[in-house]
Formats: sequence, structure tokens, C-alpha cells
Amino acid sequence: MAGAVSNENLIVERESSILVKGRQRKNRLKCDADSIAGCVSQRACVYCGARVVLNPVTDAIHLVHGPIGCASYTWDIRGSLSSGSELYRNSFSTDLKENDVIFGSEKKLARAIDELVQKYRAELVFVYATCVVGVIGDDLEAVCKNAAIKHGIRVIPVQSSGFIGNKSAGYRAACDALLRLIEPPGGVKSRKKTLNYLGDFNLAGEAWIITDYLRQIGVEVNVAFTGDSNYHNLKKAPEASLNIIQCAGSMAYLARRMEELYGIPSLQVSFLGLEDTSASLRKIAAFFNDAGMMKLTEKLIERETAAVRPQIERYREILSGKKAAVYVGGGFKAISLIKQFREIGIDVVMVGTQTGREEDYRTLHDLADDGTVILDDANPSELERFMIEKGAHLLVGGVKERPLAYKLGVAFIDHNHNRKHPLSGYVGAVNFAREVYSTVCSPVWKYARGIGGGIYDAGNNSIPIG
Repeated sequence: MAGAVSNENLIVERESSILVKGRQRKNRLKCDADSIAGCVSQRACVYCGARVVLNPVTDAIHLVHGPIGCASYTWDIRGSLSSGSELYRNSFSTDLKENDVIFGSEKKLARAIDELVQKYRAELVFVYATCVVGVIGDDLEAVCKNAAIKHGIRVIPVQSSGFIGNKSAGYRAACDALLRLIEPPGGVKSRKKTLNYLGDFNLAGEAWIITDYLRQIGVEVNVAFTGDSNYHNLKKAPEASLNIIQCAGSMAYLARRMEELYGIPSLQVSFLGLEDTSASLRKIAAFFNDAGMMKLTEKLIERETAAVRPQIERYREILSGKKAAVYVGGGFKAISLIKQFREIGIDVVMVGTQTGREEDYRTLHDLADDGTVILDDANPSELERFMIEKGAHLLVGGVKERPLAYKLGVAFIDHNHNRKHPLSGYVGAVNFAREVYSTVCSPVWKYARGIGGGIYDAGNNSIPIG
């Protein structure tokens, strides 16, 4: 682009949510706001945000109170793993019809809860509100309270009607539900060298990888929010002496409330890429101020880095000079991805998020190279335009962005919840580099029409994928 972001083919109201580093005086983006009317945002709804956070609770019944279409957004098609119950993989819905909308559906909801509790004998039920429920005014609180008394279990309403905000509002609704669940009956005794791991959903077993690292340096994970979690573990959350936050977008609110209620401090961490994984482990060890733990941490970092560095360097030699576009859910992931791409020699030429905060965009602005397009709550036409203008060879995003990348003839990596391989920790850094190589350097692109066609060079880019 010749200067500031061009107005051509852009919705005027979106100008304040897009900037190019080094080409505009401003370095602040308008963010954390409702999507522009008439602009088909890539951002998901309130219910979606709540479902992301809560659905990995493995032994709960997750009941969607709404039309059957909303229930399609389930964890069973995603990568969150469990070491115990598999109940969370079921999808339940009240399947509201026209008559339910006209005459109300509270009785239908109560019957659905009765049937599910009788069949599955669960101790915890989450009931998700959807847009229709918010419109017709069903009293979820009353229905859930009566069901809890009737069955002697916890039945928690999740106020996630889609029209009341954006995906970030869904995160908060889920955290409010979790706070109701973990409220302790009396005094809380914290255990030394224990922490809660917030904002990890155990995609492809990532929470287990990080838990193992922490165990090796002498730290116990009390409970993860919410990957591979269950009813009884979650209730132990106030016993931890520290909260670490991987996904600030989904869990910063919960961490802040737990500090207010239980006095548990928090640290922002990221286990994506070699640099951030090592820095986060050092930050945790420094918090506990234990010399022995710090030594164990340095040994772990040295050992794990030495094991993966040769593979990372091999991919870097091949991928150096390629360009990536990033559009992901939260700011922490976008920040880590810029660093991770640099580790393998790739420049990020466009970066955006669905739910980034002002502080996230300040960090992204500082990290990005001059000329990088930074945008909040993008729509498909914006993503397409800037990928073409910047000549991106690769798009990192979620399931909604995949078709766009392939239509443009551009390689794609799913960094969202649908993947089946871990991208966290040292092993995840290798998996990420391998995936970037295998998709960017695939011979298919020399047959594809689009901005990504013709970038493959079999003579220089041929290495075994293992």
C-alpha cells in the first residue's frame, strides 16, 4: 500500500480498526467493540465464546437451550482430550420450535434436564442460553434452581444469548458460571508451589505437556481451566497459590475475580514457541523464588531446546523469506505467533484477532515490522484484500478462514480448536514448523491459481517430513 490504509472497498466505520505500522501516525486500534452492522465479521457469538470455555469440563452435561442449529457448535468435533469422563463429547439440545417460541419453553427445558440427569447421573449440568431464549424471556435461573433442588446436583445457567454482545461477552458469561461452581463453603487454605492453569483447553493433550514440564521443575498443577477438568477438581481451584493465564481473552476476567475473592495472584504466560515457552517457565520459577526450582528450570530449558533446535534450524533454512498472515481468536496467540514465525524465518505481514484488547494491540504494534497490517474483528473481504496486497504465502486462522485461504491458493494452518496435534511447548514448536513446511512447500501450489501459486521449489525445498 502506498500510504495509510486505502478506503477502497472498505466499510468507512472499519477504518479505526485497521492500521499499517509505520505508515500512520496513530498506533491505537478501536477494539473490544460490537461488530459493525452490515459487515460480516469473522468473530463468533456470545454463545460460542461460552461454549469454548466450558465444554472441556469433561463430566458435565452441556445442554443448549435453543434451536438445534446452535448445538452444532460442540466439542466432539474438536481436539480437546480427556483422561476420564467422555460425557462432554455428547451434544444435547432442547431443540426449540415455533410453538416453543410463541408459548415459552421453560417446561420443555425442565423436562430435558430431568431426562438427562436420570440417564447420565451427572453431578453438574450447564444450561446455555441462546439468542431465541433471550428474546422470549425464559427464566433460566428459576428453572435451573428448581432442577438443582429436585436432583440434589449443580445446575448452572450460562447467560450466553448471542445478541447481548460478542465472543468476549461469552467468555465472561462462562467465567461467571465457573465462579458460581467453585465458590468454597468456608475458609480457603492455599497449597505452596501449586497453580491453576487458566486458558488452556487441552487441545491434542497440550495441558498434559505443560503439566509435565511444571512437574519436572517442582510445581503442581492444581486444576486446569478448563482442559481435562471435572466437577470435583474445579471446586479445588481456590487452594492454588498462583494462577497462570495462557489465553488472556478468555480467562483474564476469571483471574481478576479470583484474586479479589481468594487473594490468588496471576501471571500472563504463553507456551507457544521456544522463546515464550522458556520465558514462561522462568517467570513461574521466579514467582516461587526457589533456587532449586530455578536450577531445574534452566536444566529443563537447556535439555528441551537442545533436542529441538536442530530441527527448527533445518526448517528455518527452507522457509526463510516466506510471508505469513495471522488471524486468530485472542491477542496472546497472535503475539506468540509473530515470535514463533521469526524462529523459522518467516515474516508476518498481516496480523489480527477477534477478541484482542488494547494492550494486546500495543504489543503487536511494537513486535510487528514496518508495513505490517494490524486489524481487529476483520471480515473476509478485508482478509482477502490484505493477503493479496502483502503477498502472503500462508494464513494461520480457524475453521472459518480455511475456505478463504484455499480459494486464494494460499497455504493454511488451523491454530484453533479443530486440530489434532499439539502446538504448545517444545514439542509443539517442532510440530508447528513441520506443519508450516508441509503446507507451504506442498507441490499442490504450483497447480493452484491465486496469490500462493508457484512458490514451491522442489529443488531447494525437498526434505523428509518426519
